[in-house]
Amino acid sequence: MNTPAFSHQVKRISPMLAVADMKVTVDFYVTVLGFTAVMEFPDYSIVERNGASIHFQKATDESVMAAVRGHAEIYIEVDDIKPLWKHVKTFKAKYKIRDLFDRPYGMTEFHISDPNECLVFVGQKTT
Repeated sequence: MNTPAFSHQVKRISPMLAVADMKVTVDFYVTVLGFTAVMEFPDYSIVERNGASIHFQKATDESVMAAVRGHAEIYIEVDDIKPLWKHVKTFKAKYKIRDLFDRPYGMTEFHISDPNECLVFVGQKTT
């Protein structure tokens, strides 16, 4: 397969997720995963951490959320997963969380479902 040659550089890719409740969603990413809210509006918000961002757009109606719940996933790669895991596991009573484990493809991960049932994979290269 031929890949076209482009002169521009991709600087960053930011997932954009549909959400049911903006405040609850932003609070989850700030409180649980340590992001900072850099823009907050009722219909659109952005959180950032270490130059990575996630954009949230308020779903226009419940049919959008019905299509999204359980079908959206994002992967966040970190360089030191253990301190984050120590913090995140304190939320086990509130969120669906899969404990820290090693993957055969060389990553150590945990998984957590956000308030919109988006599955968030958090991983680090296994050392």
